[in-house]
Amino acid sequence: MALQPSFQKSLVIAGGYDAPHTIEVFLDYVCPFSAKLSLTIDSVLRPLFAPGGKYAGKVKVIFRNQVQPWHASSTLVHEAGLAVSRVAPEDFWKFSLALFKAQGEYFDIPTSTLTPLQIREKLSKLVGDSIGQDKVAAFQDHLALKSTPNGGNAVTDDLKYTIKFSRQNGIHVSPTVLWDGLVASEISSSWGEKEWKEFLEKKVTV
Repeated sequence: MALQPSFQKSLVIAGGYDAPHTIEVFLDYVCPFSAKLSLTIDSVLRPLFAPGGKYAGKVKVIFRNQVQPWHASSTLVHEAGLAVSRVAPEDFWKFSLALFKAQGEYFDIPTSTLTPLQIREKLSKLVGDSIGQDKVAAFQDHLALKSTPNGGNAVTDDLKYTIKFSRQNGIHVSPTVLWDGLVASEISSSWGEKEWKEFLEKKVTV
């Protein structure tokens, strides 16, 4: 497990950064199966890894942005998530859940007639509705294009980091889940509390 220091307060979405076991979840905001898994993470895993939970201090969950470029909006929604991770790291997971729940608005057909600027405006509204209007201006500043014609924005380097990380580790499918650095192909987005508890019972060794 390796995580850029600037992401430690945002992309560790359950458990503490120092927990010895690591679950890494590669999720795409416009993937229905990723959305399904995100709800399970929130309802099943986060309570187990929180203070007082059975595996508190033993397991952490890291969110890995998995851009799927065959969906034209995927880059834009992941830029939004990364911008929130900079502006309000403590609200990254809250915003991510809101984006997963609203993902249908960012599917191929609903966004086919929108410009990137219009999509970012929709995402700005989601930021205001989900984590507070006081975060919107800074969020928009992070997504504003730089003065050079092809310079990207304030989170372009973060986006490159996440994409390069997936590529070098051969991650293609969303969602993909790693346990302690290895792909756990048995994990499914259809898993519920029973399956996760059985998995953790076998895997947690500390």
